[in-house]
Amino acid sequence: MILTIDPVRLGSAIALSGGYLAMCAAIWRARPKVRRAAPPGSADWLVVYATQTGSAEYLAERTAATMATGGLSARAVCMSELDAGALHSATRVLFIVSTYGEGDAPDSGARFAAQAMGSTPDLSQLHYAVLALGDSSYTNYCGFGRALDGWLAAHGATPLFDRIEVDRGKVEALAEWQHHVGRLAGTSDAPDWEAPGYGDWRIASRVLMNPGSAGAPLYRLGLVPFDGALPDWEAGDLAQVSAPLDPDHPREYSIASLRSEGELALMVRLQRREDGTLGAASGWLGVHALETDVIKLRVRAHQRFRLNGNAARPLIAIGNGSGLAGLRALIKSRIDAGNGDNWLLFGERNAAHDYLCREELQGWLAASHLARLDLAFSRDQSTPRYVQHLVREHAQELRSWVEEGAAIYVCGSLQGMAGGVHQALVEVLGAEKVEAMTLDARYRRDVY
Repeated sequence: MILTIDPVRLGSAIALSGGYLAMCAAIWRARPKVRRAAPPGSADWLVVYATQTGSAEYLAERTAATMATGGLSARAVCMSELDAGALHSATRVLFIVSTYGEGDAPDSGARFAAQAMGSTPDLSQLHYAVLALGDSSYTNYCGFGRALDGWLAAHGATPLFDRIEVDRGKVEALAEWQHHVGRLAGTSDAPDWEAPGYGDWRIASRVLMNPGSAGAPLYRLGLVPFDGALPDWEAGDLAQVSAPLDPDHPREYSIASLRSEGELALMVRLQRREDGTLGAASGWLGVHALETDVIKLRVRAHQRFRLNGNAARPLIAIGNGSGLAGLRALIKSRIDAGNGDNWLLFGERNAAHDYLCREELQGWLAASHLARLDLAFSRDQSTPRYVQHLVREHAQELRSWVEEGAAIYVCGSLQGMAGGVHQALVEVLGAEKVEAMTLDARYRRDVY
């Protein structure tokens, strides 16, 4: 995923527990009873979020709950529901926005960035603040948050306090944000923002999925708790692993299995640093950890990649590499529910070594659990062929599925695949249709 979680507790007077990503992890807990998805003008304070994996949404809900603790009328609103007109009528807005890729708006903020931020409204009535979530390893760190702040100020809006930037869960930055929010609300009685702790898990199985591959090794791991039953999760959810060599910034992995299968499965690509050493998390999971070792793991609900309202729709699943993990769970969930209108478009390097889950996928196809299976192996011909080429090659059929109500889920690498597939979908379906599907939650992406 793009952002990581810092589980370190902050023992301060404002009782902010954990870092940004640790707080994001609290999505797993019961959702707070904060009113949402109502007309933006129906509250004195708006807390507007733009999120890709749910982090900004959770922080917006916690922020609105803090405001409500002080007796203020506050509402958390997705940026996709906000337009320039609604913003012009607002007087107090707190923005919590993540940055996607190299400085872009996340999917839920893309329309606002293209339309509202392309206009020149008079916002002199507006008082605002911006919490920008980002990762300084990317060139355009907090790019969307900075662009939003600049646009608001350029059109007359007055900042309540300086923009706060959060680099991969910096505790001090989040403490500063909650401090300001508490002052606005006139309260120090902040709600509990603490994330749940890690459970003790063990590796029940570990299989190399791509022996002989020209690419990095990819392992399928089956994990189970040392004690107790498996926790609940849904297809689309994530697992966070705290590696012993780098416990402060856990890694997130798409869960490849369903709870009913008796284990939590991951597909982990072995990462290698420039100096040749293995990645802290992937090296631990793929190579170093023994079956008797404790794996610190917790499950995080990923609302924006669950099936939710799309459960009964035909599913078009598109991805590459380890992205098959998230797609496999979604398809298996629909198969178990008796739905066979599933179409998988998947890409990897070579069919001989990188045809992941070959027997299972072929079995699903033969049993009509998959209606279609289209594969692109980039290195099996002189001209590279990627999964976005499949989208273009099957344009007519894809349009037909979408017209019949299909949802599109994309999972895999941010660089190359995600942008290529998105552009191909725009070419095949049209920009307006892709935007409409995004707003209707029929086009969802989990890319990293």
